[in-house]
Amino acid sequence: MFEMMPFSRGVDLYRPFRDLEELERSMFSGNGLTAFRTDIRDIGDAYLLEADLPGMKKEDIHIDIDGDRLSISAERSAVREQENDGYIRCERSYGSFSRSFDISGIRGEDISATYEDGVLKLTLPRQVQREPASRRLEIR
Repeated sequence: MFEMMPFSRGVDLYRPFRDLEELERSMFSGNGLTAFRTDIRDIGDAYLLEADLPGMKKEDIHIDIDGDRLSISAERSAVREQENDGYIRCERSYGSFSRSFDISGIRGEDISATYEDGVLKLTLPRQVQREPASRRLEIR
């Protein structure tokens, strides 16, 4: 029955605000401006977290540790002297980016960070697991 409708399948008459919904989803979901991509690898006695932050300056990236939570935030601002500065289209994103990670089981005081070629690398050393000392109890 739906094949016989005179409207093309590409037109969604039941969602007239589809474009606004997609804009909202891209801006407020985890994949929009508020997040960035990361990889976390196990490298033996530590984890290596690599975060893609292309085009960011090292001074604009902040790493904060609060208890068992590590937060990475960065801000890229647009500097334009004139509104119509010869741009026909401008698609580069500007705004704040942030992610938080649970670092329980990590030695927070030994975390180190480097930033090179748009990639932030954090080395997260594991806490040393202490084996419980075994002992024999004497029976009284």
